[in-house]
Amino acid sequence: MEFGNPNERADVCLFLEGTYPYVPGGVSGWTHDLIREQSHLKFHIVALLPPDAKLKLRYDLPPNVISMTNVFLQRLPKGRHALPTQRDASVLFSVVEQALHELHTNPHISALKHLLDAFGAHKNLGSRVLLDSVDAWNMLLSIYNRTMEDCAFLDFFWSWRALLGGMYSVLLSPLPKADVYHALCTGYAGLATVRASLETGRPCLITEHGIYTNERRIEIASADWLVDQKAFSLAMKHSLEDRNLRDFWVDMFSAYSRMTYEVCTHIITLYEGNQDFQRMDGADERKMMIIPNHIDCEKFSPITRVEDDIPTVALIGRVVPIKDIKTFIRSMALLRDELPALRVYIMGPADEDPLYYEECQKLVEREDLGPVLTFTGRVNLMEYLGRVDVVVLTSISEAQPLVILEVGAAGIPCVATDVGACREMILGRSDEKPELGPGGAITPLSNARAVASETLRLLADASHYQRCSKAIKERVHTYYNRERQKKTYNEIYHELISTAKMEADAEKVREAS
Repeated sequence: MEFGNPNERADVCLFLEGTYPYVPGGVSGWTHDLIREQSHLKFHIVALLPPDAKLKLRYDLPPNVISMTNVFLQRLPKGRHALPTQRDASVLFSVVEQALHELHTNPHISALKHLLDAFGAHKNLGSRVLLDSVDAWNMLLSIYNRTMEDCAFLDFFWSWRALLGGMYSVLLSPLPKADVYHALCTGYAGLATVRASLETGRPCLITEHGIYTNERRIEIASADWLVDQKAFSLAMKHSLEDRNLRDFWVDMFSAYSRMTYEVCTHIITLYEGNQDFQRMDGADERKMMIIPNHIDCEKFSPITRVEDDIPTVALIGRVVPIKDIKTFIRSMALLRDELPALRVYIMGPADEDPLYYEECQKLVEREDLGPVLTFTGRVNLMEYLGRVDVVVLTSISEAQPLVILEVGAAGIPCVATDVGACREMILGRSDEKPELGPGGAITPLSNARAVASETLRLLADASHYQRCSKAIKERVHTYYNRERQKKTYNEIYHELISTAKMEADAEKVREAS
């Protein structure tokens, strides 16, 4: 679904890859809230999508989204049949080959600028010239012979066709007019942002929820379709002559990240742990900032504790392996040995992985936890939280789990594994002033005994519990309140839009004189 006029200037153009408004999830929900909260601004959405994406809206677009375009990666227009002369073709592909070489060896935005300038010199470029012509074939052979001749050529051919198709589709798509361009990840969204910066001179920023290059590295490292005879190591740099296909995929996405960080005035992420990875990919420390996810504190803060003599512990999340429900069950068995009068809830859908759910049920039976542990399925948390004393998360991977903030707003301490933003939400960020103290505890992965021990301390030591309850509630209300995030993005947008308009006015003056 495309609508609106891309030539109508928006205040903000958002570049999103594979998320909003067609795919529900954390980034999509965050984007939807951001647009609604900045209702005084006009947004254009550019959705970067797989070539076979289904275009079913999963959100009702807010009225301040004035236009939207879809860019299907690797789906290029056919374009003109050929360039006017062989010299034109030779010059074009010489620039393309040199730019690709630089992106893989020393990525910088001037390499991409040369590529955009070369494309701009010819109208109606498309797959006929860039992918299917004799000159495109000869360029591919040249790159193969220079760098990858030990690799199976068929693997190389399809890998490079995919890489080039993705890049070309972004660089040749219509670029909407906007005062500010905002990427929601690096990758192809980042590449689009770099292009927008080079072609318009307008300010750009990026907000990263997860680290795109890390996610792609993991996918590429485990991809069995990237067959190569050479060993692959994410921790090593090979010489150009000793690269394999996995290296080239990783290098391309790393180049997109580096260039994105180079053009953006603000490099934003949700928590401190992500910043180490941003630095590794070349982010400038002076541009980096943290804006955590937010919650509606007013929704959860009125929850009051229901008087009950039975200590109650809950895990709130899907019954899937990544949540490591089995470690939680084992920890509750150890806790029950210390507190026989115990109530335990596992609150979340159990239909995503039926086999794993069945395994968890059998573990409950083996640990004789049936009388104290209940799988509630999907529930309205507001109906349960008044009865919960401690919330536990045993996940092996998280970004910034909102459940910690939601229960924390009600003063419920948490015990969580040391993943994602859990440590700084529960124990506080390094720059927290004044230090509020722990709002629970952090434990190692898959350590049932540590989980049981920290949960027992909260349940058995009333003064410790009260200190943690007060700390987590104050931390959430101070640093994770929806109004705080809304205000911060409003200030950033206002600053960048004002800068863009002043620069545009100055350019008009220069042209008039």
